[in-house]
Amino acid sequence: MGVALRDIIEGYKIPVAWEALSGIAAIDAHNALYQFLSIIRQPDGTPLMDQRGRVTSHLSGILFRTTNFIEKGIRPVYVFDGPPPAFKQDTIEERRTARKQAQAKWEEALDRGEVAEAYKQARSASRVDEQVISTAKTLIHLLGIPTVEAPSEGEAQAAAMVSRGDARYVVSQDYDTLLFGAPLLVRNLTISGKRKLHGRSISVSPERIVLSELLKGLGLTRDDLIRIGILIGTDFNAGIKGIGAKTALKIIRNGEFETTLEEKLQGIDSEPIFDFFRQPPVTTEYTLSWGEPDHDGIMKMLCNEYDFAPDRVEKALAGMQVKKGQKTLDAWF
Repeated sequence: MGVALRDIIEGYKIPVAWEALSGIAAIDAHNALYQFLSIIRQPDGTPLMDQRGRVTSHLSGILFRTTNFIEKGIRPVYVFDGPPPAFKQDTIEERRTARKQAQAKWEEALDRGEVAEAYKQARSASRVDEQVISTAKTLIHLLGIPTVEAPSEGEAQAAAMVSRGDARYVVSQDYDTLLFGAPLLVRNLTISGKRKLHGRSISVSPERIVLSELLKGLGLTRDDLIRIGILIGTDFNAGIKGIGAKTALKIIRNGEFETTLEEKLQGIDSEPIFDFFRQPPVTTEYTLSWGEPDHDGIMKMLCNEYDFAPDRVEKALAGMQVKKGQKTLDAWF
């Protein structure tokens, strides 16, 4: 998922300490949920489930990451996707097919006893469905954390919130947020300090990317960055085979965007995609208000309904409580 800009962005990723991240963070909810579903699994790829077989990996991820954020002085707001644009339908169908294929390969690997391959395929089979989204929102609200419903793409809405000054930065692993104009993107906000890359567990630390510094360093405008995205492929188009970020950068610098599209990406109307990145549907009709977690409601949902261990939930919630000598959570918010 997302646009593959890593090869030209690497030099603009700046390590940042957790202590420097206090403030309001607009979290790309779909990206976060997909991470939780992909990573929080058993060694053979089986997701966390309750006794009735319902997936709970995302609930575990939300609980522990959110309480960790609060403990570190970060005020999260989860931004959820709305209806996708019509030209994203092809991508949605391709991903649905890929998930079905991964599901079949996961089951085959399990039958063969190939645990590592099973885990790899299981991650690719992850799906953020309506049940996942609904239960995620319920838990987030019980934690006292606000959510925002985007008119379309959550990344675009999160970027707009930062541009308006309603949030300090966007939290996402995807670079699409930069194409949508996010002034500041923060990645790798994991509790463990690790994430999966090509099936391997690697150590990571928080990093920030400042859009203005990136554009200045590359000698580009934001429009140029969007055009690079279109050449290499976005969530809305497949891109040109054989063209990566570095080659796309050369094409843009040489003023060859239009001719390259005409020669190698026939049949694709890039203008609606460009316009969508430039001026995506966003809303200002939201209220950002944080409150005390509903302790009893959280315990009832997670422990009574989804079979979480009470001591683990209590320990997580303790991180949101006030340490001795600090002001109350209400006063802090």
